[in-house]
Amino acid sequence: MKNLFHLAFPVKDLEEARRFYVDVLGCKEGRSSESWIDFDLYGHQVVAHLAPEIAGRLAHNEVDRDSVPVPHFGVILTMEEWKSLAERLKQKGVEFVIEPKIRFAGQPGEQATMFFLDPSGNALEFKAFADFSRVFEK
Repeated sequence: MKNLFHLAFPVKDLEEARRFYVDVLGCKEGRSSESWIDFDLYGHQVVAHLAPEIAGRLAHNEVDRDSVPVPHFGVILTMEEWKSLAERLKQKGVEFVIEPKIRFAGQPGEQATMFFLDPSGNALEFKAFADFSRVFEK
């Protein structure tokens, strides 16, 4: 079995989070209670915890001429999966913080990337590499 990543993050409203992560991102829902929900995000466990007082607090850093929201999380997908997700998000009317694009073009770290916010203001980045062996290349 491969190792899985686990992330717990704050949300303002659990039902709103459920609709977004299941209906928009396509996650399967796992266990839940009145204060949290587990989601299967491309095989990884992410958990929305009800914590409206801290949800959506962001700073920004400049990366390749973009203002990148921090913190953020997401998944590195295959290029085909990334393109499919970008199209689904557009069809669902998701507003992008950073539109789907290629970053670091022609460089060792060339990647497809897109940023958007969940309904609680948590930033997500999904990216893809044409060659997965270059994910950590300098």
